[in-house]
Amino acid sequence: MDEFLGQITTTVRGMWIYRRLAMLITWLVAAVGVGVVLMMPDHYQASARVFVDTQSILRPLMTGIAVQPNIEQQVAMLSRTLLSRPTVERLVRTVDLDLGAHSKAAKDAVVDTVTKSISIQTTGRDNLYTLSYRDQNPEKAQRVVQALLTIFVESSLGASRQDSDSARRFLDEQIKSYEAKLTDAEGRLKAFKLRNIEMQSQSGLDSAGRAAEIGNLLSQARLELREAESARAAASRQLEMLRAQTGQSLIGSAVGMQTPELDARLHEQKRNLDTLLQRYTDEHPDVVNTRRLIGELEAQKRREVEELRRKAQAAPGSPAVETNPAVVELNRVYSAAEVQVASLRARVVEYESRAKHAQEQLKVAPQLEAELAQLNRDYQINQKNYADLVSRRESAMMSGQLENTSSVAEFRVIDPPRVSPKPVAPNRVLLMPITLLAALAAGLGMAFLMSQIRPVFFDGAALRQLTQLPLLGVVELMPSDAFRQRESRSLKRFIAALLALVLLYAGGMLALSYLSGLLG
Repeated sequence: MDEFLGQITTTVRGMWIYRRLAMLITWLVAAVGVGVVLMMPDHYQASARVFVDTQSILRPLMTGIAVQPNIEQQVAMLSRTLLSRPTVERLVRTVDLDLGAHSKAAKDAVVDTVTKSISIQTTGRDNLYTLSYRDQNPEKAQRVVQALLTIFVESSLGASRQDSDSARRFLDEQIKSYEAKLTDAEGRLKAFKLRNIEMQSQSGLDSAGRAAEIGNLLSQARLELREAESARAAASRQLEMLRAQTGQSLIGSAVGMQTPELDARLHEQKRNLDTLLQRYTDEHPDVVNTRRLIGELEAQKRREVEELRRKAQAAPGSPAVETNPAVVELNRVYSAAEVQVASLRARVVEYESRAKHAQEQLKVAPQLEAELAQLNRDYQINQKNYADLVSRRESAMMSGQLENTSSVAEFRVIDPPRVSPKPVAPNRVLLMPITLLAALAAGLGMAFLMSQIRPVFFDGAALRQLTQLPLLGVVELMPSDAFRQRESRSLKRFIAALLALVLLYAGGMLALSYLSGLLG
């Protein structure tokens, strides 16, 4: 520690020897610094404040109907991208700042300078933006801020409209594309259904379900056939027993040529045909079978009428039909059972044919059902996308109309572009102390440099340590009165020069402050 303090003391004493040179350098640097500060050109700042009002009654009213962009985010992004190079180049051309720049390098330098001089500040949630620009010419600064304000407002509205138009054009192209896809999918689905029309079912069942349904119908028809055959056999037995008991011949009479049982059966089948025609088409198997049965009954009636007529001609005096009411009733029941059995047999045959055809279709049903599922899935996806795109296009059109409404986002100029009456730069009152400190630092640096170039030894220990030679003795200086007076006068001149420098700086700063106050 003592050694370090000794080195500092030696350095300070060595610098003190060159105090006159240091003071001269200090005055020279101070004079140059003051001259530079005073000759610096004044810069004036023009500024404007604009408020973006995004609170509108239309926004909550149109929620869920139109696409509402984030106005605050768009304006904030615009303010950050306003200093892009294309925008600044447009600003330079608008204000004619590049009139003196004839080369590309000169124009680029102008653009860089303008970019550094523009400032955009925001207060955050208040949506209040401050645009400012500094220039040596106050009128030019005001024109730049006015042009920047115009670009700020127009760019926000133009970008919004451009986005809406681009979105609508894109949606129109996509809608046309999906409309073609939807038409193609509808055509493929229609062709498949026409090609496999027998696979369709009104109840919406698949092939296995239809086969099971036909199997159930076949079992039911077979059961009803067995029941009808049992009823017919019982009626036949009862009729034979009644005939044996009564000993009567066949019921019939040629008088009138009427067949009540066949007429009843024909009436029943025609009524059944009317019922079937209300539910099915003419090609339905039940309708075809019923018509066939009606034709057979009509042919049977004609044969019986002819037989009765023939018997009446052969034995005109004998009875042609039985007159026992019980025999007549049993004959009617037996005939009805015959018709029902024939109808059920036809139904069983038809259901057996259908069941066989359904079993054959089951072999190819999985592939057809997979193809149908794929076609339905493609159609549904295209239909959903088409409907969504149409809905989004309507929302985009309504959003464009909403954006064109001035009350959605209104730009209000709070403070029009104006120039400050006094220059905002350079701050000479602040730069003057800095130049004083720089001058003092230059003087101290010069003194330290000279002390290192031409060092002086103040004691024998330092000399012995540096030369590594034995020291024989030390001769001390005995200052005279003239020497002391000369040193005293030198010290007073040094202090006076330093005080004069400080006082001049203080007076200059006071004068600058006073002039700044008058200009303000």
